[in-house]
Amino acid sequence: MTIDENLLVLLLALLLDWIVGDPDWLWSRSPHPVAIFGKAISHFDRQFNSETLTKAERRLNGTVSITILLALSAAAGVVLHEFFGLLGFVGILLEVVCVAILLAQKSLSDHVSAVADALRGEGIFAGRKAVSRIVGRDPEILDEAGVCRAAIESLAENFSDGVVAPALWYALLGLPGLFMYKMLNTADSMIGHKSDKYVDFGWAAARLDDVANWPAARLSILLIAAGAWLRRGARACRDAFKIAIRDGGLHRSPNSGRPEAAMAGALNIQLAGPRVYSGILVKEPMINGGGRDIATVEDVEDALGVFNASCMVLAIAVFLIFFALL
Repeated sequence: MTIDENLLVLLLALLLDWIVGDPDWLWSRSPHPVAIFGKAISHFDRQFNSETLTKAERRLNGTVSITILLALSAAAGVVLHEFFGLLGFVGILLEVVCVAILLAQKSLSDHVSAVADALRGEGIFAGRKAVSRIVGRDPEILDEAGVCRAAIESLAENFSDGVVAPALWYALLGLPGLFMYKMLNTADSMIGHKSDKYVDFGWAAARLDDVANWPAARLSILLIAAGAWLRRGARACRDAFKIAIRDGGLHRSPNSGRPEAAMAGALNIQLAGPRVYSGILVKEPMINGGGRDIATVEDVEDALGVFNASCMVLAIAVFLIFFALL
């Protein structure tokens, strides 16, 4: 496919994902592609990340492993795309479905909405349970403001790496690019953290994921600012830009801080700061330290409004670029 054909498929996939999302009835009967990626990563982890190996051997094994996994992902994308090409119009529709499956607009919106609904309907314990499905921090120590802040941070971060990044890599490289990105992003979430077991084996996956997410994280600033303008006015748009530029680098991740800072500016709230993961306190400065220090359920709902508008702006941008390339 040419880039304009990729853009048409992407536009249809964005619309399909927004309407349908990830239906439970489907994935309760068949494995999700990301689960297949996860099984492949786990296989390499078991085979090549033994505790008996030296740190240098683990790093080498991890680098070779992610290289092989990315090559297999690209090959799978090529084969699947060529197969779809044999089916004509039906093949185009199948590729649209394939791309939509690997986007996360509706599923992300649904999960964050569930946090707000749980807090409103059943209180803090239900809110903690709902937010535990989308964040890695320890939920049992969070108060209501902490649950709300965690949900908003997850929404902003995953807008970048669950929506913008896969859309971008598909637009540029088609199914091979999309599959490689999702494999890399899955590997980063599984083996890219700095525990004793993975600090070396997951080093290459984590570094490559940082590179792959770099452009999407910066693009997400523009999209969140545009969404803020549509839902909250010109001042929210300006503040999203200002805080993203000023505070986006305060986060420990070279990428996650950008969309989080944009969302913090759009909502005029503080995000990030000290957090606890698996009993370990991670100390970070507050993003948008001059904003409101108490996040509320209304802020979660406002963040969802900005997110929805940002997704709409992304779809419009894809359409306009496609139209310009005709």
